[in-house]
Amino acid sequence: MRIIALLCLTFLFGCSPDSSNSESKRTPEDVSLGFFNAIYVDRDVNKALQFVDDPMKKVLAHYHIAASVQRHVLNLSMTEVQMEIEEIDIDFFRKFTDDVTVIVKMQGLKGGEPWIDDRTIRLHKKGTKWEIIEILPEKGNLH
Repeated sequence: MRIIALLCLTFLFGCSPDSSNSESKRTPEDVSLGFFNAIYVDRDVNKALQFVDDPMKKVLAHYHIAASVQRHVLNLSMTEVQMEIEEIDIDFFRKFTDDVTVIVKMQGLKGGEPWIDDRTIRLHKKGTKWEIIEILPEKGNLH
C-alpha cells in the first residue's frame, strides 16, 4: 500500500506545472523580437532590459531613452517599425547549443522616408534563459 501511495505522490508531483517563469521558455526569436519591439514600438528601455545580459543592461541604462539607444547602440533611428525574423542560425538541435545569431529585418520610416534594414544580434543561453549579449556591426542597409 505504501508503494502505491508513493507512486501516486511521485506521479502527482512529476506532473505539476513547472515553477519557472515564462522568461525561461522564451525562444531566441521571442527574445530578439521582444527587444526590438521594446526599443522601436514601445520605446521603453526598461522593458528592453529583460532581454539582455548584464553588460548590455549597463549600456542601455546609460542612454536612458529609446531614441538614444536607436541612435547610439543600434545606429538606426526609425519610426512606424514592423519586424520579422530574417534568419536564425539554429535548427532542430536547439537544445544542444548555447549561442545563436539572429537577423531581424525591420521596415519603417527613417527620416520620414520608407526604409528597410536589418540588425544582427548574438544570443547566449544562460541556464534555460536566452539573453542578447551583442549587437553585431551592420553589413549595410537594404534601402
